[in-house]
Amino acid sequence: MDLFKQVLNIHRSKKESGQRTIPLNGDAVAALARLWERAQVFGAAEPQHYVFPACENLHIDPTRHQKTWRSAWRSLTKAAGLKGFRFHDLRHQAVTELSESGASDATIMAIAGHMSRRMMEHYSHVRMAAKREALEGLESGLMGVSLDMTGAGSAKTVSEVAN
Repeated sequence: MDLFKQVLNIHRSKKESGQRTIPLNGDAVAALARLWERAQVFGAAEPQHYVFPACENLHIDPTRHQKTWRSAWRSLTKAAGLKGFRFHDLRHQAVTELSESGASDATIMAIAGHMSRRMMEHYSHVRMAAKREALEGLESGLMGVSLDMTGAGSAKTVSEVAN
């Protein structure tokens, strides 16, 4: 992680192809800055230290990474009234929002570390509102077809549509 360059380097992943550098947005930089400030308090802010260090019996070891945070996540989501909400669901949400924002498939795949379009589509769940908005963009240009009250279409010439 390089907060000055605002990037996160993924060195370990399930697949070698998962190694990548991801630019960080302002929210991510702010959250990581708070974690770094907290790490300074514990004397654990060296470049080789982990962002999420191991903690056993209230002893923080920044030279080892945290193995799991499952119980902490469950407690957090239960307290927030989101029982059953998985941390991994945030990945689906991020890919969906990137897709809805108009990011290219190549950009989304590079950020998420997806090697195939099929995997990207598995994570992207474009919402009904986004689909409706996209289709509403077609309303003003119905290609010269008008519908009468019976639903029957009548074709118009290009000059009739223009007038």
